[in-house]
Amino acid sequence: MVQQASLASDIILTRPAAEALNWVTGLRKAGHKVKSWPLIELTPLTDVMRLRAALDAWHGFQAVMFVSRAAVTNALGTLKPKAGWGMTRCWATGPGTRQALRDVGVPDRLIDSPQPNAVQFDTENLWAVVQHGLQPKRPVLLLRGSDADQENLDSQGVGRDWLAKQLALIDVPVETLSVYQRSKPRWDKYRLQAASQAAIDGSVWLFSSSQALKNLDSLLPVQDWAATRALVTHERIAQTARDMGMGKVMLCRPSLVEVLASLESLA
Repeated sequence: MVQQASLASDIILTRPAAEALNWVTGLRKAGHKVKSWPLIELTPLTDVMRLRAALDAWHGFQAVMFVSRAAVTNALGTLKPKAGWGMTRCWATGPGTRQALRDVGVPDRLIDSPQPNAVQFDTENLWAVVQHGLQPKRPVLLLRGSDADQENLDSQGVGRDWLAKQLALIDVPVETLSVYQRSKPRWDKYRLQAASQAAIDGSVWLFSSSQALKNLDSLLPVQDWAATRALVTHERIAQTARDMGMGKVMLCRPSLVEVLASLESLA
């Protein structure tokens, strides 16, 4: 029988390690026991010559899309456009990526992202902000990650593919550049046993990526997820969790305040 949630319940945080630090701190301050078990490992995958060429051509792009905080830190952590930021817009799907752009020096006036009260932080809500005023024929650069098992390092994800199609419909060319690589973590037998237990003991798993769920399913291919409780930050992620057979799937926006409120409601 699954135990009832409480502030003593374990919260399993599955975000990449570098992106999880603030969440771990905030959740622990609120009295939760947190286990940070990243289900996606991020490693730099920067073709310096291509990146330098893209930054040299910065002012030729009407916008540069950063798909995540990792895209910002890996593209702009040590290199910047030689001629400055100019008028090129910087697109971000969520507040974490927006803050990362600020941290590397991008002026706030050049950053476009969904409104803070948007129902979701995703490409669809970003598109509602940026679609007006785009210039045909002038390219947009997409800086993204690639999966370790992909032969084509510039292949798209679901949201990015959708955005590229919208841009194509209005004759805006898209160039892509992978600046980091995603891979499945290697868990030892002790972590695998602990994860299997956490699937049935009332722990709450927090997912902000469908890929994290797929990696978990690959790590524990025979696990019964019927008793598992998951808190997810997008409907697409929720559907992946349901497809895995997770018994309790709750949707919330990817902000610490709303995650905490959702955890209280679970309790």
